[in-house]
Amino acid sequence: MMNKEDMAYLIQGYMQNTLSDAERQTFINEVLTEENRALYQEVAASLLEDAPALAPFDEKLWPLFHQALNADKPSLHIASKTNPAVRRQHSIRKWGWAAAVILLAASSFLLLKRFGNDGTQNDGPASVAQNIPPGRNGAVLTLSGGQQIVLDSLENGMVARQNGADVVLKNGGLAYDKTGATPDELVYNTMTTPKGRQYQLTLPDGTKVWLNSASSIRFPTAFIGKERRVDIHGEAYFEVAKNAEMPFRVRAGNDMEIEVLGTHFNVNAYENERTLRTTLLEGRVKVTSLPGMQHHGTATGVINPGEQVEMTRNEGVTVVRNADINKAMAWKNGLFNFEGATLEEVMKQLERWYDIEVVYENGIPNIAFDGKMTKDIPLAGLLVMLEKSKVRFRLEGRKLVVLP
Repeated sequence: MMNKEDMAYLIQGYMQNTLSDAERQTFINEVLTEENRALYQEVAASLLEDAPALAPFDEKLWPLFHQALNADKPSLHIASKTNPAVRRQHSIRKWGWAAAVILLAASSFLLLKRFGNDGTQNDGPASVAQNIPPGRNGAVLTLSGGQQIVLDSLENGMVARQNGADVVLKNGGLAYDKTGATPDELVYNTMTTPKGRQYQLTLPDGTKVWLNSASSIRFPTAFIGKERRVDIHGEAYFEVAKNAEMPFRVRAGNDMEIEVLGTHFNVNAYENERTLRTTLLEGRVKVTSLPGMQHHGTATGVINPGEQVEMTRNEGVTVVRNADINKAMAWKNGLFNFEGATLEEVMKQLERWYDIEVVYENGIPNIAFDGKMTKDIPLAGLLVMLEKSKVRFRLEGRKLVVLP
């Protein structure tokens, strides 16, 4: 029989994708069994103030986990029901794994508290929020001639031909397949993800790019000459194809340039962020600030795997030697990571992912957050989290007004 600590650790790790293979096997084989069902309900209940009223919603939630696990099993190699040592020092945050696991059930209960069975509003903005879904896969491709193609609902196949390359949709991503001789001149395309969208792109050299919401990348349909150069705005993760004879360079607006040979790295360079970050997972990069950073002179930082360059407007460059890789990569892994985040930082993420506008009625409250949760829940679930964190607000359509 599993104990409470092991149960909490395994559920959190599964939702955050941090379990080892052995621990993941244990989760698949033992957590969601009839034997441990009562323990699951007890652990969930202990983390929510409204626990006594959650029982009927937990009943509805239970099959969803089984459905997710059944979809997950084919890719796993489950040898036996081994029970590895999963007991660890672990702080269970009330809205950390609990939010990821049963937040939708909890928010359903809170919605019933606010709204009568006839749908009339008692208080709060939840009725609007429950209709605002999370972001999804989608982007707009702008061809060299200015034609725009909305990629959200297109099926696999060729969508365009550009300067010796077939532009092809493959399994939810876009790729450029060379069809003839290398062209003599550069022709550029641009991929843009609106708020509430993200997308994957494979460049002509095989480099893979994941584009976060409210971002864009401008790139040639074929790389020619002595370098490979792309321009981005917003946030993107790169897995660069190795080519020592043709360096790969990323320019982030007017703020910074990143030079690599072959590497995996994340760039967070939103124009409305005070600090821009480049985080290295593999290889080696050199990051150079540009005049757009508005500080005196040019600054350069060279980093190795596990390190991060921070460029703060009007201040300069800092190299973080022990960077939080999981936090930098959370968006790509389907998570919000609010570890140590301010309210303003949290709200900027919600604006981009839920396509909402956030305004502050009288200054920004001094509230700090700590925890992680999945990004695939509607806005109503996030509002429950905000309330439990003592954030006061009202929702006017797609405008979230934060109150003092």
